[in-house]
Amino acid sequence: MKKSFYLFVLTFRGGDWSDQKSRFAESMFHDHSFPKASTSFEELSSYIETQADEYLTTSAFDELWDIYRLKYE
Repeated sequence: MKKSFYLFVLTFRGGDWSDQKSRFAESMFHDHSFPKASTSFEELSSYIETQADEYLTTSAFDELWDIYRLKYE
């Protein structure tokens, strides 16, 4: 069964703060409106583009999405 993007990204929490993927995971975890059940690139990228903060960046999302896609497709 395909894991949601949110659950996948949680595996990056607690990493080195210099890693943008770890910063993204922490920011996403604290964002209570993040679409936690989504596996849709369109839904997630739209959310990131409209809700981006200094750590919830599109570049980190793109990198994480590539890893997620390779793992679950």
